[in-house]
Formats: sequence, structure tokens, C-alpha cells
Amino acid sequence: MLTNCKIFTAKSAGFCFGVDRAVKIVYNKLNNYDNLVTLGPIIHNNNVVMDLEAKGVRAISDVSQVTEGQPVVIRSHGVGLDVYEELETKNAVVIDATCPFVERIHKLARKYSDEGYVVLIAGDEKHPEVMGIRGHCKGKSYVFSDVSMLLKIAEEIGNEKVAVVSQTTFNLAVWNECALKIGEIFPDAQVNNTICNATAERQREARELAKQSDLMIIVGGRHSSNTLKLKNVCEEYCRCYLIEGAEELRSIDFSGLEFIGISAGASTPAYIIKEVQNTMSEILLNEEEFDFAEALEQSFKKIYTGARVTGYITTVNNSEVTVDIGTKHTGIIPASELTDDPSLKPEDVVKVGDEIEVIVLKISDQDGLVTLSKKKVDAQKGFEEIIKAKEEGTVLTGTVTNVVKGGVLVIANGVKVFVPASQATSRRDDKLEELLKKSVDFKIIDVNEARQRAVGSIRAVTKEARAAAKAEFFEGVEVGAEVEGTVKSVLDYGVFVDLGGVDGLIRKPDLTWGRIKHPSEVVAVGDKIVVTIKDVDKENGKVSLSYKKESENPWAMFEAKYNKDDVVSVKVVSITSFGAFAQIMDGIDGLIHISQIANKRVNNVADILKVGDVVDAQIIEIDAEQKRISLSMRALLPEEEVAEEAAEEAVEATEE
Repeated sequence: MLTNCKIFTAKSAGFCFGVDRAVKIVYNKLNNYDNLVTLGPIIHNNNVVMDLEAKGVRAISDVSQVTEGQPVVIRSHGVGLDVYEELETKNAVVIDATCPFVERIHKLARKYSDEGYVVLIAGDEKHPEVMGIRGHCKGKSYVFSDVSMLLKIAEEIGNEKVAVVSQTTFNLAVWNECALKIGEIFPDAQVNNTICNATAERQREARELAKQSDLMIIVGGRHSSNTLKLKNVCEEYCRCYLIEGAEELRSIDFSGLEFIGISAGASTPAYIIKEVQNTMSEILLNEEEFDFAEALEQSFKKIYTGARVTGYITTVNNSEVTVDIGTKHTGIIPASELTDDPSLKPEDVVKVGDEIEVIVLKISDQDGLVTLSKKKVDAQKGFEEIIKAKEEGTVLTGTVTNVVKGGVLVIANGVKVFVPASQATSRRDDKLEELLKKSVDFKIIDVNEARQRAVGSIRAVTKEARAAAKAEFFEGVEVGAEVEGTVKSVLDYGVFVDLGGVDGLIRKPDLTWGRIKHPSEVVAVGDKIVVTIKDVDKENGKVSLSYKKESENPWAMFEAKYNKDDVVSVKVVSITSFGAFAQIMDGIDGLIHISQIANKRVNNVADILKVGDVVDAQIIEIDAEQKRISLSMRALLPEEEVAEEAAEEAVEATEE
């Protein structure tokens, strides 16, 4: 007899954020590609996998199965760097559905590896998420699942510095035990609890439900790590069954039970949970004197105007969406309450079967209708993320939508954030209009929760990025190295080049081997150029650069081509009181001294030569050390004329 049996379903049961995001990404890409594949099952749920297969999306087990140029979805578990590299060699179209929480662990693993830490990962060594995390470790990494394994690893590591992360679905209770032991054996360890909040909450809620229950039903895939851990958590307190579908319920004995709890793994769609509830109703209604419908109705939370509730989409049309929110009412979301983006149709925002969180706007018991809003929840969630970002100093990404008086507006998480002009750009003379419609990274610097307003700073992020880049640059810079930069400004005396966090100066003489009047003849603002590090002053943060290429050194070219006594055709480029400078080749000038111009006394060089004249001259001296060349026109005159001229000069000198 089950007259007093009660059924409760955990609120946190079903899709987590990362899985929901990955599944939506695949379904949204169905119409874009004909041969779409997922690298492994998109989630550990046969129902979803089979539905995708029916729609033409195959799950492959290895990158070797990817064909040239094929679109490939990386599932929420993520993959190692080697997988990305192999996909790149096949020119695959990569659709990355890695859970953002997993991606954060990848970044931590890379960071700690680069800094020389041994990375310890709490998790299942054979789980794809853990394999992906290890794939981002360049140095040593180890995986442990309990304290005993941790102690064995500690013996092998010795005194090396250690950083610790966890699989997102790791058992929270086991993590807490391990974290205490880590504090004892590695007192200086960098410990990061990266268990997903949704996982921790699901385990906590299931544990509390199991403590009150005679039996727990866990719904999910048998190969799902988080579902198996959920079962392990619950069976410490009561009898527990893991099922993949509702039909498996018919083999379970429910007799003599007073309290049944239901929870589900992160890979379990809402409609499967609903099928389990409905099937239990069919089974238990056959039991004498038990009204399961009433028990189920009691397990649903009551609604009221302003309540934030969860349901799943049952129908979608152009004007509205209907939602099952677990009551006798029909939930309606008008198209105007789905999104703030007028360009999107309801079908672009949600689809049948989606789990959705909404706010109750109006209840009509007479009509049996509840008017709901999705966009208000999005706005609330968005502002919650803004508040969290302020508290944690997180960098957000948004799009600049408007230039307003005193600054710009940036949309992030569906929330408009005001960025003052002083916080929008790195320099005061930068134009705000250049940011319009661009994606920018920024930090929240002030929040007014009462008025739901936030102030951000783009400059804070760029300043931090440049400071980090500057430190990294000076740490690894070497004189003589070639680096790429962007021309930032062109001045009379030289050019400033942005090397990524550091500005370097190319002085005018170091721009080119040739003769120029202004640096703008060689480069322009915005040009990307390769320069050579000429000198570094780390103490004052200054870098001297050269744009001249040694391979283009005209002096080396001159020495390879000409020798003393060679006759060359030269062009006069300047006139002085003591002679004329003439160009032998680009970048190389020689001096024709006043005494070497003619076979007679010359009082004024300009009487014989002018700029632009092309004359023949003999190289009479090469000073390689000083890089000076002496030329003579006189040396090419007939000897008798030279002798006659010398005699005349002697007479003139005597008369004087």
C-alpha cells in the first residue's frame, strides 16, 4: 500500500549550463552543414545522441576519422592542444562547444605549466574532460581520485612546486578530504576548486533528498561521470537506481515506500525527466488507494506573480511560446517577452524541449493561463553576472552599441554598461567613434544594485594587458633580435613602434640606408614592420630599434663592387666651400675635394659644378673604418694639362 508515498524531484536535476550550451550549438548548426560530426558523443545520453544521428550528425571517436575540411564539434568536455593542432592540419571547420568552466581549467593548466608547476588533477584519469585538461599541460601532470592516490603521487613529486585543479564533476565530499591533505603535504600548493557550481549544488541537493528518501531514482547515461557520482552520493543514504529511460522503472519494486526522490545528471534532457515522472504515475496509479497525481502535484512548487520558475518549451510559433512549468496552468511567453533583439523570431531563441527559466508576469486562474517573461530573467541573470564580475575582478567581453555624452555604452550579458570617456581609450585624443560596433574587453568598476546600473572600464583591461606584455617583453628581449611591431607615430626625428605593450624608437638615421628628408617617406602610421632590437634600457623602459637591414647595407655592396683607382660615374648631390659630394650608388657618397675638381685653381666650386651634374671621377682613397671615400675629377685629366696647371699655380703663388 502506497497511500502515504510522496515523490519529490530535485530542482537542480537535468541539463547543466555547459551541456545545454553544447547541445544547442549542435542543433543550431544542423542547417549549416551536411556532414557535421561531433568528436565523441556530444553528451552521455543515448536519447540525444540517437536523435542527432537521425538528423545526420555522427559521433566519431578519433580525429583520424575527420576528413579534409569537415565541420567538427568539440563537445563540452573539451580537448587537448594536440587535437586542435591535428584538426588544423586537416583544415577542419572547428565548432568549439567546450564548456566555459572547462575552458577556464585549461587556461589554469597552461598557466601553471608555463610557470614550472607540476599540475595535479582531481578526477577520473580516463574521463575525456581530464584527458583534455592534461592536454593543456606542457610539463608534468598527475591525476588522483582519492587521498591514497594523492599520497602516492606526493612521494614521486618530492619538493617540486604544485598546482591543483579538479574535474568539474568531481565528488565534492572527496575533494574536501583531498584539499585538507594537500594543505598538509604541499603547504605552498596553488589549490583551485574548479568543481562546477551546478555540479556541487546538484550533489548537495541530491544528498539532502536522499537522506529523507526510502529510494532515489537517478536519471541519466550510464557512461556519464557526473550521473555516476550523483548515484554514489545518494546510495550512501538509501536504495538507489540509475536509469537511462522511463521504461526501466517497470522493473523496480516500489512497494512499502513512503518517500521517493528523483534527481538527474547534467546530461539528462528535461523531457526525459518528465517521461520518468509520467511513467511513475502510470505504475503507481495501479497501486491500491494511491493518488500519484496528487503526490506529484504537491511536489511542484507554487507560483505567484514575480516568481522565477523553470519549465520546458512545448510549442513555438511566431507570436508566442508555450511552457510547461509544472502546474495546471498553461504558461505563455509572448514574443515581446522572449528577447530584446527585434531581429530574432521566437524559433531563433528557443525550440521545443528546451529547459527555460522565466519570471511570472500575470496569473489568470479563470483562463488557466500564466503570462511569463524570459527576457526579464536574462536581464536579472545578466546583472547578477555583472555584480559577480565586479566582486571577482573578472574581465567581460561586450559590444559597443552607442556613443553617448561622456562615454560609450557596452552590452554584455544583456546588460548595458556605461564606460566613461576617461575609461574608454588608452589616450585622450583617441576617438570614441572608433569603438562603435566593436567587441571590447572591460572590467566593472562600479555597480548600483538599486538602480540596476553599472560602470565599466576598457582602459583598465588594456592597461593591465600592456603592463603584462611589457614585463614579458623585457624579460625575454635580446639585442639583435627581430620583432614585429606597428607604427604608432611618425615624428621629425624618428618613428615610434608599438611592440605589444612597449614602444620602441627608430631614430631617423636608423630608418634607411638612403637619404630622406622626413621619416614619413619610409613608413606611415599603422604599418606593420619588422625591426631589429638595437639597444635596451630595462631600468627606464626604453628600446632603440633599427629598420635598416644589414643585407641592404650599401657600404658592404660598395666594397664588393668597387676598389681604389676605379673610375665611376657620379651625381653631384651637394656643394660646399671645400668641395662637392657626389653619389656613387644609393646610400654611398664620395667627396670631390676642391683641389680635385679641375686642372686649374678653383676659387668657387659652384663655378664648375652644380647639384644634379653627372661627372666621371676616380676613387683615390677608401677609408673603410670611417666609411669615407675621396674622388678626383682631376686624376682623369691628361698628365700634361695637370703639369701645366701645377706650374701656373706655382707662378701665381710666387706673384702673391
